Amino acid sequence: MLPTPRFHHIHLNSVDPEKAAAFYAGLFPTTRAGQWGGHTALFSPNDVMILFDKVDRPPPTLPQSAIWHFGWHVPDAQRTTRSFAERADVRPRPLYTGDADGGSVAISSDTWPGPEGMLGRTRAQIAEAKAQRLQPVRKGGFAYFSGGPEDALFEIAGDYPQEHFNHVHMWHDQPLCALLWYQQHLNAPVRQGWSAEGLTEGNCRVERGPDRSWPALSPEGMFRVPRAGVEFGDVAVIWYMNQGTAPLAPSRGQMQDHIALAVADLDAWVDKLTSEGIAFLEPPHPLDDTRAAMIEGPSREAIELVEVK
Repeated sequence: MLPTPRFHHIHLNSVDPEKAAAFYAGLFPTTRAGQWGGHTALFSPNDVMILFDKVDRPPPTLPQSAIWHFGWHVPDAQRTTRSFAERADVRPRPLYTGDADGGSVAISSDTWPGPEGMLGRTRAQIAEAKAQRLQPVRKGGFAYFSGGPEDALFEIAGDYPQEHFNHVHMWHDQPLCALLWYQQHLNAPVRQGWSAEGLTEGNCRVERGPDRSWPALSPEGMFRVPRAGVEFGDVAVIWYMNQGTAPLAPSRGQMQDHIALAVADLDAWVDKLTSEGIAFLEPPHPLDDTRAAMIEGPSREAIELVEVK
């Protein structure tokens, strides 16, 4: 078996790549802006990048593709949330609590904590929290913001020992089948602490859970069941089921164009994926002083494989 790739970068389209990279570098002190492979780049200390392509017009974010947003671990999520809220170049995104008064919070730890292992509560679970007089922990948690030339959505979560680029959140039309796809074709381990025991191609197709939960970016809540995820090095790729009814759109050409994984032997990966019938969006080609190829994932997300010796 070929070794699991590590996460290499997420690639964004931007009308002003230099401004976009400077925006994130101004928010996260462990990052720095620079150049890689002919692209404007933002470097995270865990050897992960955001790369930017220059486009002439604002790149689309609709129809929805499989790539939802990206995010960082931070040492103190509450403090980071307060700090970002004071910046004129950052737009805090409210998390709606699902309460009858339509209330919202800036960070998840300022509302009822989710049941064990879950990040949100359904209507019934919110009623239970009220009955039990559960109180917010007001420590750690997750929060959302947007900004930069494209007003791109990003997440912070804490509290963690070191700030670094930590995850990409996605949607999938069939999340459990997508998990099998990432395991089979990219040799990706299931996210630590999660399980895929008993999952097969015969039982991976499931209906979306009936209950929405909160906190959520939408007042209507979000569907959090089923969920799945894998890890590429210290970056998690996590997904929920498509929240809408239309199939997810291809990610190429969208603001969040593709994700990229680092592999040691590109030819071996091309041979493996070709033998498994995986669709190639771009065959092997030069990329600065290395090579890359592009494949299509189970919900039409573009995945680049970059050779890193």
